[in-house]
Amino acid sequence: MIKLQGLVKQYGMNLVLRGVDLHVGAGEFVTLVGSNGAGKSTLMRVVATLLQPTSGKVQIGGWSLPKQAGRVRRHIGLVSHYSLLYGDLTAAENLTFFARLYQLDNQEERVMAALKKVGLYARQRDAVSTFSRGMVQRLTIARATLHEPDILLLDEPYTGLDQDASRLLDDLLRQEHENGRSILMITHDLSHGLNLCDRVAILNQGKIVCDVDSRTISPADFLDLYAEQTGSKKKVASHE
Repeated sequence: MIKLQGLVKQYGMNLVLRGVDLHVGAGEFVTLVGSNGAGKSTLMRVVATLLQPTSGKVQIGGWSLPKQAGRVRRHIGLVSHYSLLYGDLTAAENLTFFARLYQLDNQEERVMAALKKVGLYARQRDAVSTFSRGMVQRLTIARATLHEPDILLLDEPYTGLDQDASRLLDDLLRQEHENGRSILMITHDLSHGLNLCDRVAILNQGKIVCDVDSRTISPADFLDLYAEQTGSKKKVASHE
């Protein structure tokens, strides 16, 4: 579903991505981790069609970027640092707005089903401005999957969440994975990243330096591997 070959992204003289090779198969959950400045968010913005690559090949669902970006966008759902929700609208009004943008059939039915899926049906008439960070993130997942995209892109979805909210997000992502959705998630939370995915890749200084099957490595060994590949032993210890 996602295929990157020799992906390069450069801003002026600053080379952020230095020939990234990465793939995410149909129904596969891949987590991408790396230290600050490794190029993770830049890579995600390229995959989400928000940035054009400098060079290399980017294919999403068989379509090539940036040439066929218009076709790709309907097949992806993005959860980024910005919820893209309107605080003065209710939960239901927000989802209805996006249902209209996507010109979906049976809009009211879809909106109610999405609210039930993320546990916000009882709060459908409440303004989003009254929601906790965890509730906003759950509604963001509902917004991102309302049009039933083939691919879900998540950029640091656990930022600012407490333990309870993180567990609820875990459950939602497992559900999306079980439903056959292809998922690419960027996170600094190594434990969550490893526990949920099929594969985990490490991005360091703009290149993929490791890509392993999550079932073949223990959390402790992965922390050691991460430290070895990124030179960030002290930082990794803070996640243990």
